[in-house]
This record gives sequence, structure tokens and C-alpha cells, in this order.
Amino acid sequence: MPASNVPASNVPASNQVPFTDLGAMAREIWSGIESDYLNALLNGRYIGGSPVATFERDWAYYCGASHAVGVANGTDALELTLLALGVGAGDEVIVPANTFIATAAAVVRAGAEPVFVDVDDDTLLITPEIVEAAITPRTRAVMVVHLYGNMPDMDGLCAVAERAAIWLIEDAAQAHGAEWRGRRAGSFGIASCFSFYPGKNVGAFGDGGAVVTSVPELADRVRALANHGRSQGSAHYEHRYVGTNSRLDTLQAIALSGKLGRNEAWTEARIALAGRYRARLAGSPARLIGVAPAARHVYHLMVVRVPVRALVQEGLIKRGVQSGVHYPVPCHLQPPLRRYADRPLPVVERAAGEVLSLPLFPHMTALQVDRVCWTLEKVMAEVPSGVRVG
Repeated sequence: MPASNVPASNVPASNQVPFTDLGAMAREIWSGIESDYLNALLNGRYIGGSPVATFERDWAYYCGASHAVGVANGTDALELTLLALGVGAGDEVIVPANTFIATAAAVVRAGAEPVFVDVDDDTLLITPEIVEAAITPRTRAVMVVHLYGNMPDMDGLCAVAERAAIWLIEDAAQAHGAEWRGRRAGSFGIASCFSFYPGKNVGAFGDGGAVVTSVPELADRVRALANHGRSQGSAHYEHRYVGTNSRLDTLQAIALSGKLGRNEAWTEARIALAGRYRARLAGSPARLIGVAPAARHVYHLMVVRVPVRALVQEGLIKRGVQSGVHYPVPCHLQPPLRRYADRPLPVVERAAGEVLSLPLFPHMTALQVDRVCWTLEKVMAEVPSGVRVG
């Protein structure tokens, strides 16, 4: 997504560095999916069928799990998981406050109460210690968010959840292919929730999502809830649950299968580009987000922390470099969620004013990375002296 609320650049479009390039990804896979895509499109096969089943099977395997249920979007994946687990009124779910609002909104829509917690100042991820301190007799689950494509200490978090007898749910919307000690995101929790929003590392040509689990009964319940409450094998007008309509459509499944086949190559490109960013920005006033040695960060986003972000963003766009902010307002300070804000969260609140997402996409060039770094350093040299990242 391009930067918002900043002046337009006067730099010619051909010399600008875009935040992302979804078209390049689509062009790369198109020849491999064109026949299947057009066949489904022109024959009117838009819901279900073998393309959806194939993608679900392959996505579960890729994540190291037994089952994947395609749904309409990542937000639905979160809510359907909570509902399928029976999380609802009177229950608490621990949620890091620096996440997209969907994580917390899903908890509220399921009827439960989000308990917002702070994060580690280096990685901006939750830690086992933070989660353990937030557990109460009403806690039913913790939402572990793999923010930006990075994974926290999953060994410790799983141990805390097991001791407390609470569900660990992975919000892996930004972590397609991320790993902790060689084990993929999507294989740790009772269930994991993915988004295939177009800008994600594996993105659809529209909206899409999936719930991944190795518990067959849970997969069956999510599938039923997402299909108007119909159980597998039941008649079309027989409904076991009060469900909703949240299905991954056939055309999106075909596109996602094409992108899944390229994701490892694209991920390696992201990691290499991020490594170049890190080398170029080491020692600069831009503070790099930390990565645990045991984590494979897949760099959905390349995020740094900068002082006076608005001025930095404005300076970048004037020089033809797009950027984004993920996220400028923490969840617990969003108007509909303020009633759940019962404590200050200093790390999240400070970082929300500093985080800046730099351009990063698989088809980006090394020269573009160098240009972004050079431009960022030039812009930051103009920041008033004495102003530093917290």
C-alpha cells in the first residue's frame, strides 16, 4: 500500500520506488494458471471443486499441518476458529496490542473479551513472560501474532499455554512460510489463521483466508460454520449449526496454488533484500526490528523505527520512495476497543509513533534497496538534532 496523508512525489513514476508490485507477481504465475483459471471462469465453476480441495491439501502440507479450510478472508479465519473452539461470553483472550484490528475484533465478535498486552521492545512480539503474567482464571486462549513475518519464542509460548491449559492460536496472516527452529508457522497452535489478502506474501487476486489445524474435529467444525452450518456429507438444506457464508472461491484457489508454487523462491528473495537493508542501515538512526536467531523471518514487511515519522515519510515521498505504517494506532486505543484498555502499554504505544514500513517485494532490485537506504539516510540527516527513537 502506498503512503497516505503525505504530499505527492514530483519524481517521475519511472524513477520512483513503489511500496510493492503485485502485478509482477501475477505476471510471473499467469502462464502456469491461465488454462485452469479461464476454464473455471468460462465454465461457471466458481464455488468449491477440485481447485479449492487441492489448494487446501497443499497449504496444509506446506504449513506442516493435517488440515486446511479455505475461508473468505483472514478476519473470518480468526473468528471462525474462536467460535469453533467454543470461546465466547465470559472468556478472555490475550492479544498483543500492536496488530491489525482484525485480531482483536474477532475476539469481540465471538463474544469474548480481548486482554491487551505489551510486547518486547526489540522484536515487537509477545513473549512467554508477558503472556504468563496476563493469564487469569477466565483466560481461554492467547492469540500469538507473527507480526511482519517474524516469529516469537514458540517453545516458551507453547509451554506457557500448556501449563495454563489455554488454547494457543496463531495469527499467521503475515507469516506465510515463517519458521521457528525449522518448524513452520501454522504447525504450533491448536489452529492457525492465515490471510491471503493481495498484499500478503501468498496473496490472492482478491480476498481469501484459511484455518490450518491438525485436529480433524476442529477442521470439520470450522468448515461447517463457514458453510452456513452444514456438516460434511449433509444435505444442502440441512444445517447443524448457525453458521455463516465464508468460503474460499475457486478462482482465488487457482491463483493461490500458482503463488504457493513460487513462494519459497519469493521468500528467499525477500530475505536477501532484507539482508541488504540490514547491512546498509546498520548503525544508522533508523532502528531495525530484532529477529531471534531461531526464527526464519519471511519479511512480509521491512519495518524500521524512526523519530518524527511524519517528516521522514514526507521526505521519502518527495524523493520518490513510497512507504507504509503498520500500525499507527494500537488496537487498545481504537475507539471501539478502548473499553478493554485497562493498563498502559508503553512499548506498543511508543512504537506506534515510530514504525515505518519500507518498500520490499520479491521483484525489487538491489539498486532499489540501495536507493531507499540512501534516501532514508539523507532524509534522517535533516531530522532535528537530539530527536531519537525511544
